[in-house]
Amino acid sequence: MFEEQKFIKSVYSIEDIPKLRFPEVVLCGRSNVGKSSFINSLFNRKDLAKISSTPGKTRSINYYQIDNNFYIVDLPGYGYAKVSATERKKWAKLIEDFFTNSQMINLVIHIIDARHKPTELDLKLNQLLKNLNLPYIFLLNKSDKLKQSEFKQSFKNLSDEFPEAKLNENTFFYSAIKGTGKKEIKSYLLSTFYY
Repeated sequence: MFEEQKFIKSVYSIEDIPKLRFPEVVLCGRSNVGKSSFINSLFNRKDLAKISSTPGKTRSINYYQIDNNFYIVDLPGYGYAKVSATERKKWAKLIEDFFTNSQMINLVIHIIDARHKPTELDLKLNQLLKNLNLPYIFLLNKSDKLKQSEFKQSFKNLSDEFPEAKLNENTFFYSAIKGTGKKEIKSYLLSTFYY
């Protein structure tokens, strides 16, 4: 399980998504929320996903094939202020087009920085997922930056906005540095794709 991972391609328009279709696990969240680090840490790789020091750098949809079984699809991060309004609109359209056209989405992992409250854009994304009836879970990332006493508040910030969030059922704390949550996410994916 999860033995073979390879980068397939970067896509800048829906017409270019891979012809070979697999079920998809889609990663989405704000710019700089740590999606690339999540991919690398989940599969114990340093270089599978390129990590940029500039937030908002990923402008494409990136496809990674896992075990000839499913794709991890990394969407561009949203909400980075230093990007022009035109560029932001283009990303928003690409993301929305992807969600409405894909038809292969098995799971969306909505990644939120555990240190911050969900933003307006997180709320919009969640509404879009609900409108399209897509299955999703929450990942509270960068949890290594929380003090032990802050975990409860972090989860409360999330569940105040998304009452459906249930800790260790559809909501997981994650740290690429400490490996927190890795086992839980892997077993969630196992139950989804390797029955």
